[in-house]
Amino acid sequence: MSVVRTNAAAAMLGVSPNTLRSWERRFGYPRPRRTQGGHRQFDLAEIEALRQAFSETHNISSAISIAQQRGEGPASPTRLSDAFARFDEERADRLLEESLAVRSVERTVEEVLLVAVDALAEATAVRAPEVGFAWRYATGWLAANQRVAPPAHRADGVLIFDATGPLELDALRVQALELALRRNGVRTLTLSVELDVDRIARALRALQPTAMVLAGGPADLDVLGRLVYAARRHAPGVEVLDYCGALPDTGASTVARLGESPLQARDALLDRLARRAPQQVDDALEALLQAR
Repeated sequence: MSVVRTNAAAAMLGVSPNTLRSWERRFGYPRPRRTQGGHRQFDLAEIEALRQAFSETHNISSAISIAQQRGEGPASPTRLSDAFARFDEERADRLLEESLAVRSVERTVEEVLLVAVDALAEATAVRAPEVGFAWRYATGWLAANQRVAPPAHRADGVLIFDATGPLELDALRVQALELALRRNGVRTLTLSVELDVDRIARALRALQPTAMVLAGGPADLDVLGRLVYAARRHAPGVEVLDYCGALPDTGASTVARLGESPLQARDALLDRLARRAPQQVDDALEALLQAR
């Protein structure tokens, strides 16, 4: 559980440490624990609950009553969405750090970050300033976690062609899938579908992808067709997959769909790569035998 000292808790509430101690004596809330050295340590969730209630009521007795009734568990999408709606970057940082104390990075992304942005978009509008702030914050947070992901240790490569645009919620899901794959040691590269198809050969040869994911959309079928042709020309045997509806669901396509959830898509993709590996070994063995 996250805790803060008296000065930090008072700063979060916008009062002096003496005022905070007087509230403790008078109301018994927030109630700190004591370290072996006698220093107060306040539960961060209680302080955040009180800060939120106090900003709503501007009356400490009413705020304490509301905060005690609400309580605060691990960081929730509702609390994060509220931070985004207030353009409060510092609070969003605290909430995600709080979530990481009890959830993995992947679960924090799927259960808190993405849900919060989706909820805000539904409550306002996709093009609202609050959603724009939330979207840019989320892309930055996801990119920061990509930079600290462990080095790839798997032989398989996954090439993601992203058909989403700025402020599209699916763009966050594409970024979340890339992060989830990288954190599982998969060599992953994401490129925009708007790139010159005739000039992606170097990227394909460098990655030698085992799977190619068409993500977000629906995208222009002519563009996707040229990308698939280029990928199969420079990376023979690459498997083409759909994520977040890049290909229209007409019922005629044989391309496997990974769904819309980043973790579901990651698990499905890793499973396909694992099941594909023995077949690749068999093919190599057969070629060797034929050569002899």
